[in-house]
This record gives sequence, C-alpha cells and structure tokens, in this order.
Amino acid sequence: MPLSLNEIRDRATAFAREYRDASNENADAQSFWGDFFKVFGINARRVGAFEKPAQNLASQSGRGRIDYLWKGVVLVEHKSRGQDLDRAAGQARDYFPSLKDSELPRYIIVSDFARIRLYDLEADQSTEFALAELPRRLGLFGFISGYTTRSYGSLNAVDVEAAEKLGLLHDLLEDDGFGGKALDVWMVRTLFCLFADNAGIFETGIFRALIETRSAEDGSDLGALITRLHRVLATPEQQRQKSLDESLAAFPYVNGRLFDAPVEQPETNTKMRAALLDCARVDWSRVSPAIFGSLFQSIKNRAERRRGGEHYTTEANILKCLDPLFLDGLRAELAAAKQDARRLNAFLLRLRRIRIFDPACGCGNFLVVAYRELRRLELEALRRRYGGDDAGQLVGVVLSQVNVDQMFGIEVEDWPAQIAQVALWLTDHQLNMELSQEFGQLRLRLPLTTAPQILVGNALREDWAGFVKPGADAYCVGNPPFIGGKYMSAAQRADVALVFHGTKNAGLLDYVACWYRKAAEWMASDDRAECCFVSTNSITQGEQPAVLWADLWPRGVIINYAHRTFRWTSEARGRAAVHCVIIGFALRDRAAKHLFEYARAEGHPQAIKVGRINPYLIDGPMVALTRRSSAIGQNPQMSLGNQPIDGGHYLFSAEEKALFLEREPKATSLFKQWIGSEEFINGNRRWCLHLADVGPEDLRKLPVVLERVNAVREFRGKSKRPATQELAKTPTRFAFTNVPTRRYLVVPEVSSEDRPFIPIGFEPPTVLASNLLKIVPDAENYHFAVLTSRMHMAWVRAVCGRLKSDFRYSSGIVYNNFPWPTPTEAQRAAIERSAQGILDARAAHSGASLADLYDPLTMPPKLVAAHAANDRAVDAAYGQPRGFPTEAARLAFLFDLYQNLVAPLDATPTRRRPKSRRGPG
Repeated sequence: MPLSLNEIRDRATAFAREYRDASNENADAQSFWGDFFKVFGINARRVGAFEKPAQNLASQSGRGRIDYLWKGVVLVEHKSRGQDLDRAAGQARDYFPSLKDSELPRYIIVSDFARIRLYDLEADQSTEFALAELPRRLGLFGFISGYTTRSYGSLNAVDVEAAEKLGLLHDLLEDDGFGGKALDVWMVRTLFCLFADNAGIFETGIFRALIETRSAEDGSDLGALITRLHRVLATPEQQRQKSLDESLAAFPYVNGRLFDAPVEQPETNTKMRAALLDCARVDWSRVSPAIFGSLFQSIKNRAERRRGGEHYTTEANILKCLDPLFLDGLRAELAAAKQDARRLNAFLLRLRRIRIFDPACGCGNFLVVAYRELRRLELEALRRRYGGDDAGQLVGVVLSQVNVDQMFGIEVEDWPAQIAQVALWLTDHQLNMELSQEFGQLRLRLPLTTAPQILVGNALREDWAGFVKPGADAYCVGNPPFIGGKYMSAAQRADVALVFHGTKNAGLLDYVACWYRKAAEWMASDDRAECCFVSTNSITQGEQPAVLWADLWPRGVIINYAHRTFRWTSEARGRAAVHCVIIGFALRDRAAKHLFEYARAEGHPQAIKVGRINPYLIDGPMVALTRRSSAIGQNPQMSLGNQPIDGGHYLFSAEEKALFLEREPKATSLFKQWIGSEEFINGNRRWCLHLADVGPEDLRKLPVVLERVNAVREFRGKSKRPATQELAKTPTRFAFTNVPTRRYLVVPEVSSEDRPFIPIGFEPPTVLASNLLKIVPDAENYHFAVLTSRMHMAWVRAVCGRLKSDFRYSSGIVYNNFPWPTPTEAQRAAIERSAQGILDARAAHSGASLADLYDPLTMPPKLVAAHAANDRAVDAAYGQPRGFPTEAARLAFLFDLYQNLVAPLDATPTRRRPKSRRGPG
C-alpha cells in the first residue's frame, strides 16, 4: 500500500526538523535528497542516480555532474546554504543538451538546505518555499510518490469581474428599495442581455449602445427603457409595431418564457446607469454560464444561504464529481475510437442517449458544466469523423445532436429553475459557436424551442423515476442542500421523516442524506444508473454513517469512488465555507475504485486506487459504528466534565478572581482551578466558584458570592428550556457535576487535526474539568499510552466527528467503539514505561503548553522519540511488533478487529435485490 498523506506529512515534518539547522559541514546533498525522497516512500537510488556525469555548457571544462537525475521526471541541483538559486536553476537547464529526449525531466528542484524551489516545466510555473513549510507543500510533489494529482481549472479573472460588477448593480437597486422577486427577475433578464450582447445572440454591442444612446445621463429613464426592451424580446418580429424605435427593433425574438411575464419597473438614477454600463463593458462572451448561479446567488446574504442550504460551486469542484462519474469513461472511449468511423458513429449516438439528472439543481451549475463537457466530447468526435480540408463544406451534415433536452433537474424555487434554463441555452449557444468555428456557418437556435427538463418542486416528494428514467447512460449528480439537523425547518424535518419512514434514528441525519435514499430507490428499477453527490462531511463521521448505511446497504448501494474531506468553495460573493465529501455510488460494483485524499482541506486531491470503500471513506471492512454506552472490554469509562449552565457567573480569569477576592476575601477556599479544551491545550487556566458543598449558613455570610448565586438563578429562570428553568431552584449546583476523587485523564473534545497526536494528560482532583473535556477517572498510564498512540490516532482520523476540519472527540462513537489491545503482562508493563517516558519528556519543558509541545514544527526531539517508543510498544500489544507499512493497513487491521469484537452491522450486508426489472449488463 502507498503511504497515506498523513504518514507523508509526518515524515515531512520530521525531515524539516532534522535539516532545519543543517550547515554545509554537518550535512551533504546526497543525504539530504535521499532523505527527502524517503518522505514520499521512494528510494532515490532505485529510481535515479546521484552525481550523474553530463555535458554542462556553463562549465569551463564543458563537463559537470548532475546532483540527482530521475530520468524523465526530475533533475535536482543542490547548492551550499545561501547561494543563488537562480544560478542553480540555470545550471540545471544547461545540462539538458546532453540528455536524451526520454531523459528530459518535467521538473527541476533546486535547494540550498534552507530553501526549496520547484519548477514545473510543462506548466511553466515555479514555487519557492522555506524548508519548514514542506509539510504544507506536499501537494506539489505528488509526482514523486506516484500519487496522481488531479488539477482542476479555477475561476478566471473575467468571471470574477463580471460577478462583482453585477453584484454592485444589484446592491444599488436593492438599497434604493427595489427588491424581492421583481429584482430577481430584472437581474436575470439583464444577465441574459449582457451575455447576448457579446456572444452573437444579439448584434454585437447593441444592448450597450441602447443604454448609451437611448437613456439620459442621469439614468432617470433607464428602468423604463429596459422594461420596454423586455417586452420587445418577448414579441415575435412580425407582431411588433412598425413604428418601433429602430434601436429596439434590432433585437431578435427570444421567447423561452424568459421575457414573457410583466414585471415591476425600477426607478433608476445616475449611479445605476453607470453600474449597468460598467457591466456592459465586460466581455461576457468569455464568462462561463456555469457561474450564472453564483452570479445570482451573490446577491443573497449569508443567513439566507444557510437557511436554503445553497452552496454554489466552482467548476473545479463540479468536475470532481463529473469526471469519475462518466466523463473519464467517455474520454477513454473516444481515445480508443481513434479515427475509426464506425466506432466514432457509435460514440456519437451514445452521447445523444446520455441523460444528466440533478435532483437539487438550483441555478443549474452541474447541468451546465456537464452539458458543456458532453458537447466538447461531441465536437472532438465530429472533428475526428469529419475533419479535414473540406470541413467547412460540411455544415449541413455536421450538426450537434447533443441537446439541452438531455439535461434534467428538480428545483424547489421557480427563479433558480429559470436561471438554469437560461444558463443551459447560453451554454448551447457558446458551443454552437465553437462548432461553427470548426465546420462552418453558425446555426443560431432562436427563438428558443428545445428546452432543458427542469421541474419546479420538492425533489424529496417527487417521483424521480417518473421524471427521468434510470438505466444505462443515466447519471444523477449534484450538491443537495447542506443543512445539519439543528438548522432544519419543520418542513425539512417532515421531509426526512417521509423519506426515511421506518428507519431508526433518522432524526440524526443531515438533510442531504434524503437524496441518497431517493437515489437508491431511483436506481432500483435499473441498476445501470449511477449517482454522485457532494455532501457535508458529517455524513461520514460520528453517528450518521451507521444510521444512513443501515438503510442503504440492504438496498444494494456500493461506494465506487469518493473524495475525502476538502474545503468546498463557491464563486458567489461572501463564499460559503464548508467542509465536504464527494461520494460516487451505484448498485453495481466497479472493478476499479478510487479514493481522493487531501493533504490540506483546501488543496488538490491525490487519487489512490483501492479495493473497497466503507462509510468512513477509507479502504476498510464494511462496518459502521453505532453509539455505545460503555467501552469495549474491561476498560475504564469515559464521561463528561462539569457543566455549570451559569451564564459565566461562576467562572473567572486570574484577574477577575483577584478583584472578586478583594471584595470577598473569605471566599478564597471556594475557588477551584477550571479547565476546558482551550485552557488545557494552551495552558490558560481559569477559576471556578464551586459552591456545591457550601452550607446555607456559610453562604449567607458571603454577600458578594450571593450576588453571583442570584445572577445564576435569574439566568436559568429566563431560559426557554424547562430543564434549565428547573435548575434555577438549585442555583449553587452545576447542571452536571463530575468531580473525581483522584488523578484523572483528560481528552479535549475539540482539537486541531494538524497535530500528530491529540494532546491528552492527567489532572489532579483539585482541578475541575468543563464539559468541553472528556474525562476518564479510573485511567492509568497504560490507558494514557494507548490513547496517545498512532493506533488510536488512526482510529480518530477515520471515525471522529469534525468541527470544520478539527477533531470533535466523542465517547459514544470514538472511545467506546475503539478496539483495545489485549496485552500480555510484559507488554502492558512496556506500555506503562513508554507512557512514563512521554510524561517525562513533557515535564522537561515545564514552561511549554501542550500546544507548544505538539506543534509539528516545535515538538521536542525527546518527545518525538518517546512517542515513537510508545507506538512500538502499543503495536506489539496488538500483535504487530514490526508496526504497519501504512496508515491504511493500520485502519484495516483496526476495523477487522472491531468487526470481530462487535460488528454492529453485518460485515458483508445482505443486499436486497429490487423486485423490478433491471437492465442488462
């Protein structure tokens, strides 16, 4: 198995730490680069050569030695610390004439120990960074480890300019009091006109000229003029008045329902006219219709995006779904067809049969990109089939057969559905332009007749199979609403109850899970259909996988590819910041499965071929973890820390405590140290006024303390929760109290995924832990050691819930399901010694916080060594004294062990074969 990205990151951190203080005297280039390649699991000498003799045009003797050459891949030139890297790069290029064509590298790396610079010669790009940054730059070196780096196109400058200028126009109108549906309609129509003015639908520039020449400079008549234009665009030429102003008569009849309905006319001014003209100066022919949804969405505020679950998407992210779903297969089929006329004809017929279905289509982003890619594949096939010197004479023969009526969508709101239609029509026009450039005269599809199939309705209450028939070449794809349980409306909760009727604990599921269930039902009548959804990563973490997959497994659903957690970006202003996964699934198993991993949530994915994908999106047994009330085996129980529900009245900083005691000096003994996750990790201790054991006769002597008690009583009494109101009757007590009588183990509920280990540790009973910490009162050094081992961290990374990308540790899912080792007495003793070694290594840095100690770049070498010894001891207790080659192997072992111990769901779930007819293979 290849190294996981986490393992590569750990190695990169260790490498950067080892060489950060290297000098020319204590380090040499061969050791440096040999260790560098080891970071990625590569033996440098096996794949290349150090000190390779070669001709060097810059050398006086004409001879030189290449520091390292991996033929066809990378050439390395290393210099002493502080030397000129530009000169090193020039020297590297001077070796090229002496290399064969097959030996020429795509990449050059130059370094002086302290800095690394990578040149990508094909992309004509270079990146330089300090050695310490290597763990954050791993995505640049996917070509070394053998991982495939998929790079997707990003938003171009014209798209960004167009979005911002149109957003400004909207803001001016809305701020002036023109809003609601009328504004939405007006903006969508304006968007069409702006595009049509540059893209050949209108005579080029006539919309801009209309504004410049037929509206007053103060903009007072602009609203009336544009409203009049809308009526013209909805009227066939033969039905227009003969006396119509020639500047309006020049516009074609559009139809397509876009301009049919009358809409309120806005009042306009100088600023609005200037903003619209500013929009008209953009070259809209270069703007992708795929961002029209983002243009429309950019006018809504953040709260509306959260309520609607709308997270409009970059084309790069859309292609992460479409490529493995069907585009990669089509590209391979076209490549295999070569110039064969029979195979190309069959391929063209297949393209016409394809149906793309987005059951949460919004403004049509996915449908637009899918349609564009299908048309471009068709164009390439037509080019191969009919291309040549006489291609321009074939316009009557070579016409696109792929059309917008192959695009199906369901959208709950009317105007996003209209935008989806418009965006697809404009995309069709752009692609007809491309076809015309290849084969001849443009065939303009006006008036608009053939239409995309966009259904306005609630997708969770519609009959999908009745709307678009599943089967071969039917693909369901999209990004359903990203709404967690606490954000759902009553209507959305009712949708969940309807879709998952009879499914136990369905209330735990995010709203997006409903689309998975509906998709499984849709595919049941013909298992040749396939699906892919973008989803919040929470459906692969914590309690949700067990609930969702207990429902999907019996229906035969299989994951064929997946992107693990990454940052989902939008092209709208005020971008939605969410962490997502992509899951490609079907009722048929693909022979080749792929997982796409991310070194960083906002980075590029690395494709890894795997044999299976389980609900946690790892290559492991098909099990899902249910919430357990107790730990597996004879292990101590984990519980919650103290929960005051006090409105903050019992909690104090050191300064606040000192001021309080100046007023109430007799309360000194009532204070205890207080820690939550942040205080425990960063060493910022606070204090708590703990009154549980104080008698009323003593409290009455402490008037300042009684002020706090009364404030807590009032705070609880004002709560909307009956349980909290009840707590107002006992204001001196916490809502939940957990005060151990001896040393106890602390595990932060939330901690950064960037640390190699979750910082855990022991606290004395004099310190109170908050409910933001998990505590294990009966833990010993042995339990501390296992929980701070690589075994447990691998488990955490796979199953733990997340707060964005940070770990959100739970006892019911993570701790209570963790499969502990069964060590011999000698193995347990070895683990206890290694635990003490970690504690001793920490104690040597008494002034450092756990955040300092576990920062990947500042972790002390002795602590690193202590953890390595602990990992060896724990691995041995699992019967693996040599450890594991990769984290993937470690996880597969843990899930197998868990499956043998508990198996809450069958390891190989019984797949209920649908009763309805399935298509042939």
